[in-house]
Amino acid sequence: MTLPQHVIEEARECAKLFRLGRDIEGALKMVELIDRSLPLMDGVSPERQAEWGRVLSAILACQERQDWVGLADWLEVEFLEV
Repeated sequence: MTLPQHVIEEARECAKLFRLGRDIEGALKMVELIDRSLPLMDGVSPERQAEWGRVLSAILACQERQDWVGLADWLEVEFLEV
């Protein structure tokens, strides 16, 4: 599945905020990004949904550890490939 361009741009902007240490702004933008992305998972294969769950779990784990660079990496790479 190819993500819409606006979702790709939002993910990159969100990752940039985390890399700049603006974790509160990044976290708020990330919630919006995930909310906008969830409807895109409707109707995709169970395998793709499982991959989406794995990526979201990894992103949230990075957030819990306050690993902002790791979180940015997940947003810029894995999130965009789901």
